[in-house]
Amino acid sequence: MTSLTPWQQRPSTGTEDIQDEVISWYQQARHGRAYIPTMIWGTLQTEAYATVILRQVVDFLGVPDDVPVGVAKRMERQQVLYDGEHHYEVILGEQALYTNVGGPEVMREQIARLLRDQDLPSLSLGILSATAEVGIVPMPAFDMNGDGRVDYELVSCGVEITESAELALHDKAFEALRNAASYGDAARKLLTRALGFWGDCDSASG
Repeated sequence: MTSLTPWQQRPSTGTEDIQDEVISWYQQARHGRAYIPTMIWGTLQTEAYATVILRQVVDFLGVPDDVPVGVAKRMERQQVLYDGEHHYEVILGEQALYTNVGGPEVMREQIARLLRDQDLPSLSLGILSATAEVGIVPMPAFDMNGDGRVDYELVSCGVEITESAELALHDKAFEALRNAASYGDAARKLLTRALGFWGDCDSASG
């Protein structure tokens, strides 16, 4: 089954309710997988990065402005990385390290956070190099929460997939992405290169 929910119906009271819903998803699903090609996964975002993202959501959708509350909830969600009960497989596209969210200072702090958390026991972090050969056509970001649901965030709506045959295809897609991604020292090299890029940008602007 596939269901669509227009975004303007969901955050009609601001971002807090959606963040509460996501916290519940993460607490209930002990294992999750996510592929995010162009931005940083929400559960690894710094407070500054998340503030920029949620400000964009509020401004774009024209919903009530509760950005500080929404950011606080997003930070609360991140406790699943440290409770010893959850594990997440996350693949970021290399472009996610270079998409400018908030400027060089915000990006430098964000990349440093990824380097710091890369070795968390709860996290398997892969970086899909821009030049990696992947055995599947390009696709948008998706989250696989436990074994029973895949979520997409599109411009105008959220999409939830629960049909078993479609879930199996997402399993196959994630495996192809995993096989092409860089992990460990290779991922660290890509992260360090991005950190240097944003450091150079900061120096140039100064």
